[in-house]
Amino acid sequence: MNYTAAALAILCWLCICTPKEAEGADKKLRFGKNGEFKILQVADMHFADGKKTRCLDVLPSQYRSCTDLNTTSFIQRMILAEKPDLIVFTGDNIFGFDSSDSAKSMDAAFAPAIASNIPWVAILGNHDQEGSLSREGVMKYIVSMKNTLSQVNPPQVHLIDGFGNYNLQVGGVQGSAFGNKSVLNLYFLDSGDYSKVPFIPGYGWIKPSQQLWFQRTSEKLQKEYKKAPLPQKQSAPGLAYFHIPLPEYGSFDSSNFTGVKQEPISSASVNSGFFTTLVEAGDVKAVFTGHDHVNDFCGQLTGIHLCYAGGFGYHAYGKAGWSRRARVVVANLEKTENGAWQDVKSIKTWKRLDDRHLTKIDGQVLWSNSFSGEINNSLTLFRGTAGRSMMVALKNLYFGGPHGQLLYVYFHQCNLCYSYLCDQVL
Repeated sequence: MNYTAAALAILCWLCICTPKEAEGADKKLRFGKNGEFKILQVADMHFADGKKTRCLDVLPSQYRSCTDLNTTSFIQRMILAEKPDLIVFTGDNIFGFDSSDSAKSMDAAFAPAIASNIPWVAILGNHDQEGSLSREGVMKYIVSMKNTLSQVNPPQVHLIDGFGNYNLQVGGVQGSAFGNKSVLNLYFLDSGDYSKVPFIPGYGWIKPSQQLWFQRTSEKLQKEYKKAPLPQKQSAPGLAYFHIPLPEYGSFDSSNFTGVKQEPISSASVNSGFFTTLVEAGDVKAVFTGHDHVNDFCGQLTGIHLCYAGGFGYHAYGKAGWSRRARVVVANLEKTENGAWQDVKSIKTWKRLDDRHLTKIDGQVLWSNSFSGEINNSLTLFRGTAGRSMMVALKNLYFGGPHGQLLYVYFHQCNLCYSYLCDQVL
């Protein structure tokens, strides 16, 4: 295989086939009059056939009466307790193998969110498409449901991998000076299911086309936030949601995270470079995933918190005696002395357990405007030194095999590292 030719072919593809900028504007989401925006993350419901589907990994005393309906009850209780402004389902919403009808399983799984009349969104995990609908079919069905802000893919972007890549903007308090600005940006991405590359085992990853869309969308939103009216010096904070954790989740141990790690990090076997993309963009303050059900920790790396939600669903594997759980994220706005609402002041998180009292645990501050300058300095250092070192060290790395080659082509375009898969046919 001619690697130089492959790299040139990829660069040409970027020039010709780069997606148009995503519109990404959705004005349905807005901070409340209390200056707060609350997100409920539900990870790994693994919903199947309702009361016919038994629970996994529960105590013997629970097993006889435990079904998918326990998952339904948990989400209903969470909605009543937290009253979120947005519910985010981060994949493996249904367990396709055990679902007799994927559409009916989704109807039941999302029913509490729909009944609440609270806006909700969903992205895909690695099990959603294993039933009667394809991956595209599952996402299209989700988009057709009531009260959802989910999108199959960004408007006007036709060349992008996966299904369920989109951005939502959260406006300031209505009637305030920031009422027409997006003060919080939410990014949702399809992290795939399983590797489609021969001899590259394991799970999928976020592809270069998705990273390019994210980078362009982030750049566009940051420019809009910094222009009149009310031009801002810093970018509006962002949060990213997808299913499969990044390899960088393996950077932590019990000394530098909040929560627990009870199983290995099940990321892709290759590093797509998306964490570098996030750091280079500079606006995302935290990433939220699922996939590893008995991990629920949050740790900070290079100014970005990497967080698990912990397993939510009762038909998902878990740990007997270890409560199912959900993660809550709250963004609060700054308020001036005269009572005027400003931009985002802080982002906090906690988890709730499915016990008698919905016990609240592991509260922590993910980001605060008061120390954003310190984080920006660390990002500058990363861009100036570590980023270049990473490119030099990895630009020629590849995995070989008789049927295909995985070639990492790293190049610097708008301060962004990409990796592309190149088959021998190139």
